[in-house]
Amino acid sequence: MKILGIETSCDDTCVAVIKVREQKAKGKSFEILSNVISSQVKLHAQYGGVYPFLAKREHLKNLPIVFKKATEKIKKFDLIGVVNGPGLEPCLWVGVNFAKDLAKKLNLPLLAINHIEAHILANFIKVRSKRKKAKGNIFPAICLVVSGGHSQLILMEEIGKYKILGETRDDAAGECFDKTARILGLGYPGGPAIAKEAKKLKKKTLLKKFSIKLPRPMIHQKNFDFSFSGLKTAVLYHWKNQPKKIRNSKEYIRAMAFEIQEAIVEVLVKKTIRATKEYKAKSIFLGGGVAANERLRREFKKAIKKENLNVNLFYPPQKFCTDNGVMVALCAYFSWQRGKRKNWKKVEANANLKIG
Repeated sequence: MKILGIETSCDDTCVAVIKVREQKAKGKSFEILSNVISSQVKLHAQYGGVYPFLAKREHLKNLPIVFKKATEKIKKFDLIGVVNGPGLEPCLWVGVNFAKDLAKKLNLPLLAINHIEAHILANFIKVRSKRKKAKGNIFPAICLVVSGGHSQLILMEEIGKYKILGETRDDAAGECFDKTARILGLGYPGGPAIAKEAKKLKKKTLLKKFSIKLPRPMIHQKNFDFSFSGLKTAVLYHWKNQPKKIRNSKEYIRAMAFEIQEAIVEVLVKKTIRATKEYKAKSIFLGGGVAANERLRREFKKAIKKENLNVNLFYPPQKFCTDNGVMVALCAYFSWQRGKRKNWKKVEANANLKIG
């Protein structure tokens, strides 16, 4: 079975084709036949964030080109999956309309795919680096989905059965990375830029020297919600209170980048670990662009060891943490397996689509 995945929820135009094999003895296997992504990062970098209608224009221009490149060696496919939400509505409609026209033309079934679920199921892409085999049953699982637009803790009882435990009340983790990076004069997207500078910090005594101690928003509250707007504001005020010579220095920028990353990671890890204990989860799934952060992954491993938790830790290969068509095609397969069917005429974009 060959499945086409289309993703245009934000600023990446993505098309991929996967091949699914089902064997009684070996079970399922997924082969990536193509994976093409056209990024708009350079275009939006000058603004420090994504402009929806500019992104829509680029999707309209790039999607036919990306589709042609992804399918030039593939004669036919059996199923189409397209992300219909959540995301930026003008961008979502580009992918949805393209997929609907294609489904009509080729007389193929079309599945509407939830962007958040696709990020979670990216953990099933069989291109893992040296990761240990999962121990026993992996469900229920706690899923932490963190990106520029989303910070959510989700209970996954099984594939297709989800319950949102908590989400961001204002800025998402990735959005906080972007905004604080902009304050410090670093590049876009902010997550990789902050991580790069944080890695360069050699002397942690600089945190004390510059009196840098950022808040860990909502870390002690009993709920599983997040709030990173206050963290961004704390960075802005601290930065403004420094003489120009200090706030423009490499030492200050690296120390602040380090503390920003520590604050965000600490909140994400602590709340996820608490949810894992409370719901007696057997696995933790990471998904979304921020899941590519090396510090976040290391801190999860340390926390699991420290708490002596007998849980699996899953995270996608870094290149599959950000938006891609492979995760969409994979999600389409699991949806198809669950018997999800929808006439292509009824597929519509929904910017505020919820999981569960």
